Amino acid sequence: MSTMKKLIGLAVFAGASLAGANAANAEVSANIAFTTDYVFRGTSLSGEDPAVQGGFDYSNDFWYAGVWASSLGSAGSSTEFDWYAGITPSTGPVDWDFGLIYYTYPGADDDGTEFDYFEGKAAASIDVTEALTLGAAFYYSPENFGETGEAIYYEANAAYEINDAWQVTGAIGSQSIDDLDGPGGGEPDDDYMTWNVGVTHAFHGFAIDLRYHEADIDASDVIAVNGYATEDAADGRFVLTLSREL
Repeated sequence: MSTMKKLIGLAVFAGASLAGANAANAEVSANIAFTTDYVFRGTSLSGEDPAVQGGFDYSNDFWYAGVWASSLGSAGSSTEFDWYAGITPSTGPVDWDFGLIYYTYPGADDDGTEFDYFEGKAAASIDVTEALTLGAAFYYSPENFGETGEAIYYEANAAYEINDAWQVTGAIGSQSIDDLDGPGGGEPDDDYMTWNVGVTHAFHGFAIDLRYHEADIDASDVIAVNGYATEDAADGRFVLTLSREL
C-alpha cells in the first residue's frame, strides 16, 4: 500500500485505549487526502486525474487491520477499496511487517476477467541513525489484477527526517507480471522499474507531500502492448498530496 500508498494517518481517537486482551496501546485512526494524481508503483491509476483518498485503521503493539479507498478519475472504475491486515514483530533492531492486502474495484465492468486480487507483503526496516531509516519490501500475488498471473514487486526505500516538520523519502522498485494478456491464449510476461522521491512538510495538523514518480514503460513493451499500462501513465510526473490530521 503505498509507501505504502498511504502518506497519511489521521488519529480520530488519538491514543484511544480499547479494552480487552492484546489491546494495550491500541488505537483507532482515520485518514483523508487530496492528490493531483493517484500513482501506484510508477503508473497513474486515476487516468492522470486528481483523486480523493482515505481510510480507517486499527492497530496495537503487534497487529493492525484497516481499509483504504481512492477515487479513480477517468480510469474506468469509480473507486478502489483496499482491505488489509498484518503483524509487526521486531527482532533486535529490525522492524518487520507481514501482511495481506485485498484490492477491490466495486462496480467495475470486468468483461469476464477478475479485477479484484490478493497480495502478500513482507517488509523490514531499520533505524540507521535517529534521522535515517532504511527499508525493503517484497509483495507477491498468485493471481494479479485482471487474471494476469503471478506478480512480484520488490523495492528498497529510505526516509530521512530533517526535523520534526520536514522529511525526505524515496523508493526504487521492480514489478514483474507473468501473464499480461490475462485469460487470453498466450502467456506474455514483462517487468519494469519504478522509482519515486519526495519531501513532506507537516504544519498545524496538515501534511503536504511533493513527489516525483517515474516508471520505465515504453509503448513497445509487452506490458503496454497488452494494455496493462501505458507509456503516458508511466511518464515522469510531480504529484502534490495534501492531508489533514483531525
